[in-house]
Amino acid sequence: MNSMHSASGTGHHAVVVTRVSDTQWHAVEDDRVVGRGDASRRPDGRLFISIDAWHGAVFDRIADAMLEGLPAPLYTVVDEADQETTSAWERIGFTPARREWGYRVPTDPQVTGLGSVQPPSDVTIVPAGEADEGPLRALDRIIRDEVEAAVGWRTMPAEVLPRPAGTTLLDPSKYAVARHFDQYVGLVRVVPLIRQPRIGLIAVRGDRHRRGIARALLAHALGSLHRSGTASAWAEVNESNAAATALFEGIGARRSGSTLELVRR
Repeated sequence: MNSMHSASGTGHHAVVVTRVSDTQWHAVEDDRVVGRGDASRRPDGRLFISIDAWHGAVFDRIADAMLEGLPAPLYTVVDEADQETTSAWERIGFTPARREWGYRVPTDPQVTGLGSVQPPSDVTIVPAGEADEGPLRALDRIIRDEVEAAVGWRTMPAEVLPRPAGTTLLDPSKYAVARHFDQYVGLVRVVPLIRQPRIGLIAVRGDRHRRGIARALLAHALGSLHRSGTASAWAEVNESNAAATALFEGIGARRSGSTLELVRR
């Protein structure tokens, strides 16, 4: 166990930061836990850390202990609107690596303008839960290879990163797919969260771009949600992804916050 002492705390007592496990730190003052730090390695190998502390001095003490005990580079994710927390991370040497916009996406076809959208005549949309798992996994691998060769999967949200042993598709029932004859060429993943469904991924094979398949997949997914009584969904888009930004903003989606991925090298 490693400890760090500081006379700066939330009151008149010293704060002691202790590494309680390989991935957890506790800050204790006067026998009370006044802050926590956590580290987790994402499936792509990057190490992300988080700190939960009410006071800046405690945040700094936990950060010092974590930075001393962990190898660089280190990453974290913050709500960009939380300027105090963002400033705290920047104060200890973290800098922005990328920004992700959050979009609230309407489902009503009269609002989105997607009511009349159909896939190309030689493409069929297979609803969620009806896709064959083998071809779906093959399409998932093709799309991931294409993204990795272009911008890299590090630009994707953690929710769609590969899992241990290379597993990338955990629940096939959440995917609707676009089928061209006997081949799957596009997919959309909708996570049925209670508060607001999340569009986790929408992608089309590179050799099938510019045929309206992504738009047809989105029309299908949002239409299904609308018919089930869901008024809106949530989506996250990397600010550098111009195509996805245009797709969502073109159907009336509105930005509703942003997150920053910060890195300390």
